Amino acid sequence: MENSSEDLMDNTLNCTINHDIHQTVSPVVYILVFIIGLPANCLSLYYAYLQVKAKNELGIYLCNLTIADLLYVFSLPFWIQYVLQHDNWTYDELLCKICGILLYENIYISVAFLCCISIDRYLAVVYPFHFHQFRTMKAATVVSIVIWAKEILTCWLVFTHGEVSKDSESHVVCFEHYPIKNWEHNINFYRFAAGFFFPFLLLIFSYYGILRVVRKSHGTQKKKKVQIKRLVSSTMVIFIVCFGPYHVLLLTRSLFETSCDFAGRIFNVYHISLLLTTFNCVADPILYCFSSENTYQDFAKIRNTCSKRLKCRKTETETKESYPMSTPETVKKLRGQADVDSEFLSKVQVAHEMQE
Repeated sequence: MENSSEDLMDNTLNCTINHDIHQTVSPVVYILVFIIGLPANCLSLYYAYLQVKAKNELGIYLCNLTIADLLYVFSLPFWIQYVLQHDNWTYDELLCKICGILLYENIYISVAFLCCISIDRYLAVVYPFHFHQFRTMKAATVVSIVIWAKEILTCWLVFTHGEVSKDSESHVVCFEHYPIKNWEHNINFYRFAAGFFFPFLLLIFSYYGILRVVRKSHGTQKKKKVQIKRLVSSTMVIFIVCFGPYHVLLLTRSLFETSCDFAGRIFNVYHISLLLTTFNCVADPILYCFSSENTYQDFAKIRNTCSKRLKCRKTETETKESYPMSTPETVKKLRGQADVDSEFLSKVQVAHEMQE
């Protein structure tokens, strides 16, 4: 450890709290999210790349959302080891801060880009012929840079305090203070207001406008309406379930937690709500990849690409020799020749009619 024992003792936690939930529920959730979230977000990143390649500004937001999820997924092995060792951090304080930053970055960057996606969809559906300047690749890139810069600056200001301390069992605790410190109150109020409540209002406003327009639209296909409604409903459910309980309990702690007794009573419920935020890493790829009308086409491209690469060169050579007329070049030539013949016959017919 880089910190001296004196520094650790200054941050000693006097509360004796039962941490059994960290050895039972937390490892299961972290391992499950890691196993599912890593491949799902890698696939989501490729899907976002396809969107960016197609010059769709939505792909920029999807890409940033997935990167935030992946960064947090990569930190999960450290949290798994931490909870399995009975909340004893065996690494230095810098790595504790990095893992803590990735945890909170994932929450608030995900919230920010969920809002960006909702506003982008709102402008596309409600005002399809206006605000084009806000729905461009350049605008999406600028917004993404601003979001990352804001969150990194906020974390730098927040995590200037010591984040490791010793509990009553002399375990080095990472990122946990019971009861919460005085300097945490204002920060938690800011996180609740700016990081959850205001984005929640934006989501309600944008998606209410989207649903209102979709219901009144007679030209939109029924399948498209169902898809839009499913995207809207799923986003709201994920936002409320993954981030709602945690921020409500965060506000509750900031308002009422002044003793170890209260911290002990709310400990299990608070950490279950924190685990719910982790499921955001699994929910985001499912929501924005599998709710798109182009997803199945994209997956078909991935499947075909993988199939072609798995085939041996011998099989490909035999296929080309056996079916030379089915190659794209041959078909293109035949179509070109047919177009020329058709044009020539049309000219002959016109000349013949003029002579008559």
